[in-house]
Amino acid sequence: MRAHLARVDAVLIQAVIAAALSFAHLHDIASAAGQDGWKAWAYPISVDLLLVAAWRRLRSGDAKAAGWCWFVIALIASLGANVATAGLLDVTQVPAWLRILVAGWPAIAFLGGTLLAHSTSTPTPSLNIEDRDDAPEPSPELPAQPAIEAPAERPTPPVVPVPTALVEHARKVAADHHTRTGTPIDTATLRARLGVPAPMAEAIAARL
Repeated sequence: MRAHLARVDAVLIQAVIAAALSFAHLHDIASAAGQDGWKAWAYPISVDLLLVAAWRRLRSGDAKAAGWCWFVIALIASLGANVATAGLLDVTQVPAWLRILVAGWPAIAFLGGTLLAHSTSTPTPSLNIEDRDDAPEPSPELPAQPAIEAPAERPTPPVVPVPTALVEHARKVAADHHTRTGTPIDTATLRARLGVPAPMAEAIAARL
């Protein structure tokens, strides 16, 4: 595990160093070509972003021709700046063609980024089996089996909460009714005496 982390750390450090050097070289070329201030710092970002966008297009597998085209363009811009700053170019007397390339780079980068962002992959044509001569014959359809209906479940009556005090009062009402009539009180009479809904009256009668 430690060896793996050390290898990853070394790769990340190397990538950061390489990116920083390339960024500085591109900045120096842009500055020498007359792009001063914040514009000189924007050129390395533009080149690196176009390089990353083209690489992602190549990794996705869609529109590889466009991906390779803009990847090579961005790589030449980055590699050219790195080589030019190795003493091959007099930064005090930049040739006119280099100034033209640096000045025209924003339009090139914008075009490349737009094409990479909005290019779509070509859909793969589907094979129509009816157009083939050796298409297999369709298998005979089996008779449909009658559907087995599941037994209908009886709905469970909802549990109606009944206060204890109401149950005690219902017992007194039921006892009074039994004393006067000599018969147990029914649910309809109990509901009328208590003034409660039918479900609650049934729940009370079940507890008497």
